[in-house]
Amino acid sequence: MGINLNPFTWWNGATIGTAFGLRGKARVGEDALGNVYYQGGSDTAGNPRRWVIYNGPNDSSRVAPEWFSWLHHQVDDVPDRALPAARVWQLPAEPNLTGTVAAYRPRGALEKGGVRAAATGDYEAWVPDA
Repeated sequence: MGINLNPFTWWNGATIGTAFGLRGKARVGEDALGNVYYQGGSDTAGNPRRWVIYNGPNDSSRVAPEWFSWLHHQVDDVPDRALPAARVWQLPAEPNLTGTVAAYRPRGALEKGGVRAAATGDYEAWVPDA
């Protein structure tokens, strides 16, 4: 039986301090990945403060592009109201897959057997003048 470190570690989600700090802040929305977005108070420049609480590991690549624009004050209202509907040809956003099983592995990668295509012979190595 292990210790639940989630309330104390920032890389597993919101810490206890963040959860208490969000009391009284308005929950404005949730994205397709389950991340929850909040707004409340203001920063030193008078702009509203905005937060994301990740559903899972804290990884900024897991924020959808439309919510990224909201977090960074590129749009004033939540994406559902401020942005046009997604086009039919647009793919959904994906988080960074580096380090996962789904990461891109080119031919010759150790995870794919480590065998790459033979050289074509059109390469001439550089040799310094003696």
